[in-house]
This record gives sequence, C-alpha cells and structure tokens, in this order.
Amino acid sequence: MGHTASDIDALVREEKRLTAVESHSEAWAEGLSAGIEPDIIAEAALETAFCEMLRANGETAALALLDRMREKVIAGAFEPDQIRH
Repeated sequence: MGHTASDIDALVREEKRLTAVESHSEAWAEGLSAGIEPDIIAEAALETAFCEMLRANGETAALALLDRMREKVIAGAFEPDQIRH
C-alpha cells in the first residue's frame, strides 16, 4: 500500500503540528511555574503568533487565521473534551 504525495504531506504537517503543540505546552508550563497568570501567557502567545503571521504571510493571512480561530471558539472546539493533542 503506497502513500500519495498528498498523504505524505498531511502526515508531515500533522507531525509538525504535534511538535509545535508539545513545544507550546512546555512553554506554557514554564510560564505557569514562573508565576505568570494564564491570561498573560495566552495574550503573549497570541501576540507573538500574529506578529509572526503578519511578517511571514501578511495581513490577509493573519486575519483569516483570526477568523478561523473565532469560528472554532464559537463551535466549542477548545472545550476540554474537544481538544486534540
């Protein structure tokens, strides 16, 4: 059974996503252990993400990401029983 280029790209993307989640989880835990409140950590993470998205891909891509995240929040995708890591 062979994998298509699209299958391989999807697997690579998922592996990268999981690595990013792990890195962010470690940074989050470090912030908490340093006494930083979760809302401050979250705001700093979002500011960093949007600055990097703007720098790399421009305003349209950053706003599209913001729209996707807003829709996920509304849909309940970030509720504890819905989160996938």
